[in-house]
Amino acid sequence: MNGVQPHSVKPVLLVLSSFRDIVAGHEISGFYLPELTHPLHVLESAGIRTTFASVKGGKPPVYGIEDDAINQHYWQDVGFQQRLNNTLPLAAAKSEDYSAVLFVGGHGTMWDFPDDAVLKYLTRQMYESGKPVAAVCHGPAALINVKLRNGQYLVKAKRVAAFTDTEEMEVGMANVVPFMLEAALKARGARHQPADNWQCNVVIDGLLITRQNPQSASAVGEALCHALLAATLAF
Repeated sequence: MNGVQPHSVKPVLLVLSSFRDIVAGHEISGFYLPELTHPLHVLESAGIRTTFASVKGGKPPVYGIEDDAINQHYWQDVGFQQRLNNTLPLAAAKSEDYSAVLFVGGHGTMWDFPDDAVLKYLTRQMYESGKPVAAVCHGPAALINVKLRNGQYLVKAKRVAAFTDTEEMEVGMANVVPFMLEAALKARGARHQPADNWQCNVVIDGLLITRQNPQSASAVGEALCHALLAATLAF
């Protein structure tokens, strides 16, 4: 990390959905594997430690186990599987133990991220203590109900990216998800900044780092590395 000792950076908390059975028999459940493995690869390549957490802890449901070199590198790794089978319950995570948080995407997030009280409190704590808060694809579902101490929604007037409503329609889930993510962010006052469907889109507004879709997964890891480097050098 350009002269910064990785051990001086606290781990990044990677948060996964625990929600399964979106539709009976539906293969899309829980978190989307490339949106964990791709940023993880970037962070680990920079020597930054990570902790896996999920809303309920233990082994979260996963989909997107496709023939992707980075995906397969991790999926075939015994250590990675052990970490995935034993994720930290989010209620056991303490904001002071981490340098940043990343909310990994996947359709399951639309059910268990928005209203989880622990998630909302942890996010507010980290954001208000000056730590980067990142989310990719459906991961910004974690942000829509987070309020700051002043009572304002965290995303109000913030520039953000997220899985777009047209992308949701294209994958055939618009009538399945409990709400449309882009529309929900706009309703909270966010300044949603989309790119064309399936294009990498990176939006950074201060400590808030958001990405639009799976094509943006590596970019969120890169942005977190830059943010942590800047914070370490400033300190």
